[in-house]
Amino acid sequence: MLKPIARITPLEDPDGFRAALRGWFQKNARDYPWRRTSDPYAVLVSEVMLQQTQIATVLGRGFYTRFLERFPDVATLAAAADDPLLKAWEGLGYYRRARMLRESARAVIGRHGGEFPRDHAALLALPGIGRYTAGALFSFAFDLPAPLVDGNVARVLTRLFDRAEPIDSTAMLKWLWNTAEQLLDHQHPRAFNSALMELGQTHCRPGVPDCLSCPVATFCKTREPAMLPVKAKRQTIEEIDEHAIFIQQRGKVLLCQQGKGGRREGMWRLPLRDKDAAAIMPLLHRRKYGITRYRVSLHVHECPPRHAMAQPHAGESWVALDSLDEIVIPPADRAALTAVLGGAEEIA
Repeated sequence: MLKPIARITPLEDPDGFRAALRGWFQKNARDYPWRRTSDPYAVLVSEVMLQQTQIATVLGRGFYTRFLERFPDVATLAAAADDPLLKAWEGLGYYRRARMLRESARAVIGRHGGEFPRDHAALLALPGIGRYTAGALFSFAFDLPAPLVDGNVARVLTRLFDRAEPIDSTAMLKWLWNTAEQLLDHQHPRAFNSALMELGQTHCRPGVPDCLSCPVATFCKTREPAMLPVKAKRQTIEEIDEHAIFIQQRGKVLLCQQGKGGRREGMWRLPLRDKDAAAIMPLLHRRKYGITRYRVSLHVHECPPRHAMAQPHAGESWVALDSLDEIVIPPADRAALTAVLGGAEEIA
């Protein structure tokens, strides 16, 4: 593809690079709700939600606004019980994030009197706060200089400097953070980090970027931006089957509450049974979903109430149909329940 030819690297003219990026951002910055606040709590909520979740999902489905309405400050979140917390997070997935967010809130209350510390080491000491999140709080909430490297920034930097090493290697990760720190605009850290991330969301997007209108294209060394960044070989996806039973009687359905320690702790699922035993029962619904490195096929079988497999196992209880909206159910199980209760055909 045709693209402007680099005249100089960002590190050779950091002031020029920062000025070009900041000028573009001042005119084109997107209006996100977390950019309208300097409240570190609201910033932290946005950053945790945006981990492994796209902006369009967080905004388009109202997760961010609803969560802050339910838990408007760090004290409210610190005092939250599991059920309302997970219910407010339902649909975002990776529920461990919600619990860790609460642990961070409790640490802010217990260690710092309810005020987020403005010390980088103290932020890093909070539960669930890593280098990126601490830097996000430092720059976005306090407008203090701290480098940030997320997926967007990493893509921008590898293209600017034409680095073809695997982006998730130890050496490359070190280079990315060092480079982000060298380029950081200490006078305007909030605007600079926001601009660098937004550049990766817009012009320097995955795949084929929009180099011709990129505000810093003349600083970009790569001639083949679509080939970067290079990632290490992806982990093999494992296909697994789950066989669940659906039993309905007297306005109730049998569900299983997940025990402690798993990623679905405290949530309610359709009861799982042995594949061979469940397979002889009529198939009501089939749905595929992904979770980490697994591709799961969930099969839901109709089980008569008097069948031996209908006897509740440990953790299983009868739940009233009119209370299903009040409990936390993983998206795949909720979709399957909705389909079965509505008489929908199975999904391949």
